[in-house]
Amino acid sequence: MATNTFIGGLLREPLLHFALFGALLFGADHALSAGKDSRAVIQVGPEVDKEAVELFRNGIGRAPTAAELKTLRERWIDNEVLYREGLALRVDQGDPTIRERVIFKALNVMQANLSLPKIDEAGLRRWFEQHRASYDEPDRYDFLEAMVPGKPTEQSLRAFADALNAGVASDTQGSLRVFKARPRGNLVGSYGERFAGALDALAPGRWHVLDSTDGKRVIALQSKSAGERVSFESVRGRVYEDWKDTTMQNLRTAAVRELGKKYTINLAEAAR
Repeated sequence: MATNTFIGGLLREPLLHFALFGALLFGADHALSAGKDSRAVIQVGPEVDKEAVELFRNGIGRAPTAAELKTLRERWIDNEVLYREGLALRVDQGDPTIRERVIFKALNVMQANLSLPKIDEAGLRRWFEQHRASYDEPDRYDFLEAMVPGKPTEQSLRAFADALNAGVASDTQGSLRVFKARPRGNLVGSYGERFAGALDALAPGRWHVLDSTDGKRVIALQSKSAGERVSFESVRGRVYEDWKDTTMQNLRTAAVRELGKKYTINLAEAAR
């Protein structure tokens, strides 16, 4: 769940999410866009997707999904809008070559005109229930995976699992990966709902071949700990801060998108 929360925050927020990767924005995007296009046109070339994939892979450890890549591209466009608006506001004074500072200043100017709406206790409780999965303690799983190199067939994987269960030698060789206290939401994000459901139904201590989003895997469940629902009262302070942060993120995104309506966005074929 922590990984999913990190990714969700990363994909929502303009500008600063790339700092989490140890890099502020894309180093090359000024050369890719502002220098070649008119003030009213934002050109999104394949280089944008290429660098987005690289930064995401370095930060998360995997390539982004199509939906995640689309969101990263939208954030790149948001940042380009902020950069151009910052130049129009002349907030680049003193920072003529530092793109991320111009964007940050433009974001601050825009945010100064945003007001957080009020929310009463009933509204905060409703928001909590809508986002309860972020607060409840999830089911957690300890399991093993026997990693088989190459492209084994389903038949060979099943024979390998049978050999592991019988404690006999097998022609198939594999390495062992150990997973501890993996939350169910993390399993769904990494391996798919079908894998998580199948793992949930397993009896501990035996090897099975399970389907995942990346193919079949040889898995042995070790143990499962049941999750726990939390009360609103026990996390009220955290819920309010999360609501405030999320609401401001949404307001900022909406404001940037409204500014972006004055620009024409050209997507290269590779970035569609």
